[in-house]
Amino acid sequence: MSASVNHLEERLLDERELLEGIMPSAITLAMMLRHRQMATWLRAEFDGYPEVADAPPYRRDLPGHVVARSPQYGWIPAPLEDDQKIKYGRLDLIDGVKSLEQICLGCRKGNGHRVLLAPEALASLQKQVNLTAELAINVSREVYCRLLKTVRASLYLWTRALAEQGLSGEHNHYSAEERARVAELDRPDHYWRRAMAELESLPVPDVREAGLLERLFGRAG
Repeated sequence: MSASVNHLEERLLDERELLEGIMPSAITLAMMLRHRQMATWLRAEFDGYPEVADAPPYRRDLPGHVVARSPQYGWIPAPLEDDQKIKYGRLDLIDGVKSLEQICLGCRKGNGHRVLLAPEALASLQKQVNLTAELAINVSREVYCRLLKTVRASLYLWTRALAEQGLSGEHNHYSAEERARVAELDRPDHYWRRAMAELESLPVPDVREAGLLERLFGRAG
């Protein structure tokens, strides 16, 4: 597993590379540099957050729209008032990047993914709108992709900061001097806040759309 800053940056800019495969190398690099905060954030992104309160803002209160399952027509927009759409049509995504990437790969552009309402919210909303139908939040592929692109962009900004401090080339270990030189770069919140603000101008790719064979049979290998 390469711990090269340059190689990690190259992989982040390659749309064929998924975060699922990139992040173990990023965690290794963070540990070699003794960037404990980065390693903790990376592991949380990789494994998922145990509680909503632990998740960064780019994972919280994300937009969707409530849909109801009709016996005749399948999933259709639920007949909600505007205030109900605001209250029930948003959600937090705390799953790890692997499952989020698989959702993106399995969705075509313009489509989305349904997330069932929590039992308490479901019962409350069914009572309010006098429906017994199953209800869910439909979240667009773009919402998932933007979240993942934010993580990817955060990593890219970290690698750029490391490279600017002269950490390039292959390394099996980093010297005490090199670690000290980049100690102040152990600030994941700095990178993800920048990524949120600058996302459209950064060169990292979106999650690609899976081909037909991938959707039918899964990823090879």
